[in-house]
Amino acid sequence: MGDPAGIGPEIIIKSLTEGALSGAPVVVVGCAQTLRRIQALNITPAAELRVIDRVAQAQFSAGVINVIDEPLADPDALEPGVVQAQAGDLAYRCIKRATALALNGEVKAIATAPLNKEALHLAGHPYPGHTELLAQLTNSKDYAMVLYTDQLKVIHVTTHIALRKFLDTLSEARVKTVIQVAHDFLRRVGYENPRIAVAGVNPHAGEHGLFGDEEIKIVGPAIQAMQAQGLNVTGPCPPDTVFMQCHEGMYDMVVAMYHDQGHIPLKLLGFYDGVNITAGLPFIRTSADHGTAFDIAWTGKAKSESMAVSIQLAMQITRD
Repeated sequence: MGDPAGIGPEIIIKSLTEGALSGAPVVVVGCAQTLRRIQALNITPAAELRVIDRVAQAQFSAGVINVIDEPLADPDALEPGVVQAQAGDLAYRCIKRATALALNGEVKAIATAPLNKEALHLAGHPYPGHTELLAQLTNSKDYAMVLYTDQLKVIHVTTHIALRKFLDTLSEARVKTVIQVAHDFLRRVGYENPRIAVAGVNPHAGEHGLFGDEEIKIVGPAIQAMQAQGLNVTGPCPPDTVFMQCHEGMYDMVVAMYHDQGHIPLKLLGFYDGVNITAGLPFIRTSADHGTAFDIAWTGKAKSESMAVSIQLAMQITRD
């Protein structure tokens, strides 16, 4: 469900009652009472909420949403659009329970609604976001954040870290890991010989050391090592052109060095239908590629396209 004080509950109901996902084999892990409060506002299509204890009890039909209830400590005290510890704790518990279902083989994939990092921290769960939390819950070491649209696909070497600290954490080993994760992920979703471009760190990819030497000392050697292993990888590429080249079909995915380097071009092209994927987990995890949008929470204004696409993509990947 994500943070129940955000738009997560609303976009979940909309996604599962509109279009192709009505009646789809999807089970919601979240607070049933919060979903009922959303329904009482008449901002979502009508649906029957069926509370179940186990995935095996789910019955999938149009107009029905199966819910494994993970209750709030005080559901009546939940305030829409407000950072609250109990909301952050619910988001954590939902992820933990959904992860257990996936690891046990009861579900094939997880699609997550957005959580609020401040609420998560208030609840005593000091994770930067879904990606790091899922990695900890699954004991995954080699993982990375992917942003995915039909127009552009980007994987990140680093994500939720201050830009001042980014260069101190950048390493040849991490770049090699992310290139390998990118290759394996693209193979999993159907690319026979993935073409991967690696963005540089500095303007013009350093211009042969004139604007920084990270490309010479770190990124370049990582690329060469992965090329020696037979991977189809190119770079370091100038960051101001490589995303356009990937968008036009020259590459299948770009390896971005830090959060905004990869997020800005992808959100420009696919803000409403972009999907966040954690690659490198033992199961597929997708997510709507936006935040909790507290400013419009529980108002009926939230767009559900990204949530719906994330569910559809999870189903498509696991079906194939």
